[in-house]
Amino acid sequence: MNISSLHGLSVPLRDHVRYRTRRLTTRRRSIAFSSRHETTAIERIYVINLDRAQERWIAVHRELGRLREAAGHPLHSLARRFPAIDARHLQGPPPSDLLKPTYTLAEQLLVDPHPRLAIDDATRATRIDMTPQEVAVALSHIHVWQLIAASDAPYTLVLEDDAYITRTCMSVLEKAWCDIQASSDADHPVDLLYLSYQETGEEAEPPRRTRSLLRRPARGMWQLSGYVLSQAGAQKLLDQMPAHGPIDLWINQQFGRLHVQMTDRPVIEQRPGISSSNSYSVMPVLAKVGALRREAPQVFQHRPTREPILVIGDPGTGLTTVAKALSVLGLRCASDLITLPAHETRALARGSRRRLFDAYVNIGSLTPREVAGIVSSTRVRLIMTTATATSEPQSPFKEAWDLQRPQHRLLLPANDPDPWQTLARFLACDYPTHPWPYQPEQGQRHVTARSHSDASASGRPLAWDTSPWIVHGTGWPGLMPKTPQQQDDALQAGQEAIAWQEGTRLEDSHWFLREDTFPSNRALFRPGNATVPLHGPASLTLRVEATRVRDLTGAAIASRPSFTYGSFSARLRAPSGSGLVTGLFLHRNGPRQEIDIEILGRDNTCMLINVFYNPGIPGTRLEHGYRGTPTVIDLGFDASESFHDYEIDWQPDYIRWKVDGKTVHERVLWDPTPIPDQPLEFNVNLWSSESTEFAGPLDKQALPAVLEITSLKAHSPAHAWKQGKPSL
Repeated sequence: MNISSLHGLSVPLRDHVRYRTRRLTTRRRSIAFSSRHETTAIERIYVINLDRAQERWIAVHRELGRLREAAGHPLHSLARRFPAIDARHLQGPPPSDLLKPTYTLAEQLLVDPHPRLAIDDATRATRIDMTPQEVAVALSHIHVWQLIAASDAPYTLVLEDDAYITRTCMSVLEKAWCDIQASSDADHPVDLLYLSYQETGEEAEPPRRTRSLLRRPARGMWQLSGYVLSQAGAQKLLDQMPAHGPIDLWINQQFGRLHVQMTDRPVIEQRPGISSSNSYSVMPVLAKVGALRREAPQVFQHRPTREPILVIGDPGTGLTTVAKALSVLGLRCASDLITLPAHETRALARGSRRRLFDAYVNIGSLTPREVAGIVSSTRVRLIMTTATATSEPQSPFKEAWDLQRPQHRLLLPANDPDPWQTLARFLACDYPTHPWPYQPEQGQRHVTARSHSDASASGRPLAWDTSPWIVHGTGWPGLMPKTPQQQDDALQAGQEAIAWQEGTRLEDSHWFLREDTFPSNRALFRPGNATVPLHGPASLTLRVEATRVRDLTGAAIASRPSFTYGSFSARLRAPSGSGLVTGLFLHRNGPRQEIDIEILGRDNTCMLINVFYNPGIPGTRLEHGYRGTPTVIDLGFDASESFHDYEIDWQPDYIRWKVDGKTVHERVLWDPTPIPDQPLEFNVNLWSSESTEFAGPLDKQALPAVLEITSLKAHSPAHAWKQGKPSL
């Protein structure tokens, strides 16, 4: 994979132009392709295509139909569809004789060197687990290689289903194939020919044009969207099994055993506008070790529908799960409530675009009669959940079901073997890469009057992210649902805590000192910058210290367990100085969720509170947001002059930020985000931001800066603890 392509940049205009002008090809026939078995030409084409993406196979098949092989037959006569391995259906580890699903950071750097990272003992010891998507891609290509090795075709073209053939491809291949046949006659046959690729080394000079249209790779190569593989080359690759790591990374390691050529420029490209469903395992590791200094924010592409969605069904039929699934698809979803706010009910009934929400799931106040009225008078989509698949639903909502047009209604049984496919087809959206978010049934909850209204209204909002999970309604108070009593009792029962007080040792089983960083951090965290003495406060120091990846070093303490709900606090004194950030926060990735307290050294009389929310269960790679939903709170004192207690009280229904035991701000459901609901890790750190807009320009005269801490405490329901390796 090419790291430089993963920064959220839009597809360049030139790529669209190339795609739109591909039919203006200078040659439609080439001797490189042939259906006659006595030749040394490309006699077969495999297109790797997921069963759930048949439209891509149709597009590639149509693309091949406009081109001809040597005898004049369309290229699609040589094409075979290979059903790709689907990451969602993988069960257990891959076959050990074909693929080992781990690799090292050093192997990544051998193919794609980074100026700030060395291939040393540390990178050799940094093992990376492949994502399910990477495993599925690797197995798909390996199985195609098995077919090629077992065939009688001397050469085979392998295409991924998002590839298209450029207008120069056939003319380039026409000329290049003469060189390939000449090398075959000289007993030096080409094993692998790259037609689609991205070379590593952005600063390297472009290759000089020569009379030959072929050249050997001089650097690392990414992409396997389009390549020609000989029968002998396929066998050579299979002889080196098992592969390990992403397949386009591993194949670079085999170049010494293969005769590899590439066209002087890519002649097969990936179609613009098609988002990749792959998930790259190396990216969090590169962010953690400091190879990435900035990340462009992910932008949610589009919502699956502009029409409101009503989801109805009997209790226990997966209503809460469907609500979470719709949220993952990018819809603002009000769910499991006894009543909706009156203004939202009116907007829905009138078909008004002033609605705050896109979907309404298991809403008690939407009676069968009201749902029937909405269906008959406005444009909505209706989903009914059932325990099992039935041809005709039997429920109080049958009248509404019968009134709705068949194309705008969906029966979604709880035992559907592939619910994402059923839902994606109904909403005409791409099949998600994320796991289906099974949830315990929550049941309908009362919406209660808000408490601490003075605290909830306090503070000065800053610019927010734009995402599907942020409500921007003026004067909107959010929803304060009341947790069912049995859930509330479970949360209160079995409370446990991990804590540290000055004068005691930092328990290794509960806490650790970070030794990593993140893209917007000017500093690399180092354990040596943290001091925990037997007498007096602990200190985290930020100083000028050059490393390979950063010019500053800082310090951070993090909890080993992750928690779901609870109280998280620290007593500390923050340093003063522009560019400095003192953080006390809860965080996770995959999906990204975060609850923050940050004290910015340029003004220690304020603190910034923030929430980042992305929906889904662990493994859902939604990481949207770089601003979050920040609000500035006036502290009424200078946080650098004395010690104060700062606390995040995180519950299923609300988040309260407290200073010295007093609530200074409160947020409830959809005010402006949902409440984070996944296990989060507790952190306290001192760092410097790359963003001068956020933290101000760094004042190096303030360095070294010291954050002093006298206590840390995480108090959470015992059943909500999750032990595991530190998050990235």
